[in-house]
Amino acid sequence: MVSKKKLLFLFGFHPVLEKLKDSPQEVIEVLIVKGHQRASLRSVEEEARRQDLPVRYLESAALNRLVGGGRHQGVGAKVLSYNYSAFADLLEDLPRSGDHNWILVLDGVTDPGNFGSLLRTAEGMGVRDIIIPRDRSVGVTPVVVKTSAGAVPYLKIYRVNNLRRAILELKGRGYWVTGLDAGGKEELSGRVYPEKLVVVLGSEGAGIRRLIKEECDFLVSIPMKGKIDSLNVAVSAGIFLYELWRQKASL
Repeated sequence: MVSKKKLLFLFGFHPVLEKLKDSPQEVIEVLIVKGHQRASLRSVEEEARRQDLPVRYLESAALNRLVGGGRHQGVGAKVLSYNYSAFADLLEDLPRSGDHNWILVLDGVTDPGNFGSLLRTAEGMGVRDIIIPRDRSVGVTPVVVKTSAGAVPYLKIYRVNNLRRAILELKGRGYWVTGLDAGGKEELSGRVYPEKLVVVLGSEGAGIRRLIKEECDFLVSIPMKGKIDSLNVAVSAGIFLYELWRQKASL
């Protein structure tokens, strides 16, 4: 029997379907609202049956209670809690060649919606490795998985005790570190970025912590032309990662 402490409740069409396709062995049970007619829910139901997984039907109000008011789209799933990747495995698997390899470091992002959006953007821009600190940071929660729109299964997320030490380990293996900071003297499009790059983003309010900022080889900023002088961290990440992708595509 699986302990309840080891379970996570996913909800929403994309998170549940991607979990069924990518890691069906981690799914304990699929929950679907009774009397559904939508093709999207039928596809979830069919995939669960194909994987020989139990499907339980319940009233919409019951599913509402389980998700705590979240937008479940008529489907949820009980799954094993998220299994973070080991940072030592990342160090072991780093590419030995000069191929492009970007690693995203999030220094204290605490909002689940922002974290989920960051993961979605990272996956879309070809980033596969995400490092977060164990403390003062949101982890992989049902809201994060839902907001990521199915991106979580395609990423490796590393939760480390000491973020600064992890960055130093990467620098020792030939990685350059750039921080996105409102006080950065360079505009992000004014630099050609190295192939092995660690991108550091700070928290929603305080930004990158001083000790982490000191380990950055350079700090860049996004030029602002309007009355507002800052952007949401997830939006900033999208702009920065797109610039990396644009530079890579132009080679």
